[in-house]
Amino acid sequence: MKAQDQYLKFVRWEEKDALYVGYCPDLFPFGGVCHGAEEEEAYRQLCSLVAEEVQEMQCAGKELPPPSTRPMREAVPA
Repeated sequence: MKAQDQYLKFVRWEEKDALYVGYCPDLFPFGGVCHGAEEEEAYRQLCSLVAEEVQEMQCAGKELPPPSTRPMREAVPA
């Protein structure tokens, strides 16, 4: 497993911007870091940004933040 694989990455449609926006909360907690007209385009950009960030941190000798964000399903009452 690559170091960047441990981090949750997701893309969602932002109605306000009329674009897909990519997020990786553990590395970029301030919000969306890329966007695209197509979901796949935004995800490719996001994966590239996450890989670059991890590589830069490792090259600088910085410790990677622990992955703490996990996907969660909506709670559905039984």
